Amino acid sequence: MKTKQIISAYSQSTGSIVQLFDRNFQPVETDGEPSIEKSVCCYCSDYVNCGLMHANAMRESGCSGKYSIYQCELGLMFWTCPIYSNGNFSGALRGTGYLNDNISGITSKCSALSNDTIPFNEFVLRVLDFPSGNVDKIHSLAEILLLFAESLSSGSDNNHEKLRMRHEQQASLSAIIEEMKVKYPPESKLPGYPFEKEKQLLSHLRQGNKNEADKLLDEILALLIISNPEIPADARRIYSLQDRNAPPAHFRNIQLRALELAVLIIRAENSGCTITTDNYIRSIKQIIIAKTTEELAAALHSIVDIISRQIISFQGIPHASAMRKAEMYIRENLVKKISLSEIAGFVGLSAPYFSTIFKEEMGENLSRYINRLRVEKAVKMLLETTLSLSEIAGECCFEDQSWFSKIFKSFTGISPGKYRTKYGNNTSA
Repeated sequence: MKTKQIISAYSQSTGSIVQLFDRNFQPVETDGEPSIEKSVCCYCSDYVNCGLMHANAMRESGCSGKYSIYQCELGLMFWTCPIYSNGNFSGALRGTGYLNDNISGITSKCSALSNDTIPFNEFVLRVLDFPSGNVDKIHSLAEILLLFAESLSSGSDNNHEKLRMRHEQQASLSAIIEEMKVKYPPESKLPGYPFEKEKQLLSHLRQGNKNEADKLLDEILALLIISNPEIPADARRIYSLQDRNAPPAHFRNIQLRALELAVLIIRAENSGCTITTDNYIRSIKQIIIAKTTEELAAALHSIVDIISRQIISFQGIPHASAMRKAEMYIRENLVKKISLSEIAGFVGLSAPYFSTIFKEEMGENLSRYINRLRVEKAVKMLLETTLSLSEIAGECCFEDQSWFSKIFKSFTGISPGKYRTKYGNNTSA
């Protein structure tokens, strides 16, 4: 009943003809509503092939969460919008009833496409009975129909918006991959895993810069993808004999890196994020069960979105200027011991007051914040230098190697030595 009312309301207000389709792209009867197939299309010789045209358009809009506009050989304009149930494509609304505003040659088109089941003149009149619609008007009609389709969807809030965002993310990632393929042609030496970009990504997350974080995430993913090309068919055959249910080796490499990156990103909650255990488990599971790089990218972007919405950012906090100055001073003086009173004096606040507002607005106390930055510095040195653990401990201003190992493990989950062994000898993406 609701569907019929919505279709009727849209048709009466826009002058369009609307048809409901099911998840298999088959038309659904809606109690005598007008159908362009019955009035015009069945008299066209290309009618059989048009089913594929409509199905492809519905499939495209179903994947993107957007409307899709297209036209047939006669010049009739169509627009389709997806309907979802519990997050899954369950059908579509398709609007039509307008000709392309450039209707020159319509008679010759009718002559070429008429199947002669009705007199030719009648066929032409039926086609010309439709008004012309310019591009702006058709887009407006499609946007309105999309709102109706969203109202018919159920079981998943904002599913259209989520899919649209995912579609845009995939387009952005694809563009970066193509750029990198040009930058690193076949047989050229590929860069190692972009640890510096990973560090920048975490830094932007801590500051609430979601757009920059998303961009860096795409760059990291693009490097992973081009550094792990699909294995040759003969090697893939051998691999499949070992484990027929296992994913291809190249994808597994990307997946494992994505999993490591996800865990690292989620650790940003130590910087003030309040990501829930349920969200953590759900995000990790999405990566583990992913079958394509598109699904991996969607899962990682979902994590960034969750954290960026919850993480404590400098933007909008009461003492933003003081916090920025404090962070700058700390980063510039990581190689030496710095005290609470020293930092407070630099930003122009009393030590007790600075200590209180720092924890409230940064999500962690000053001591932990300084240790976290020193561990980040130590990670870079472990991977990029041959300095001993004791030398790195000294460079990062830890009292001794034992204390360095204890603090390092509290942030990363493993000791500095194991971290270097695990990651330092395998720097390729």
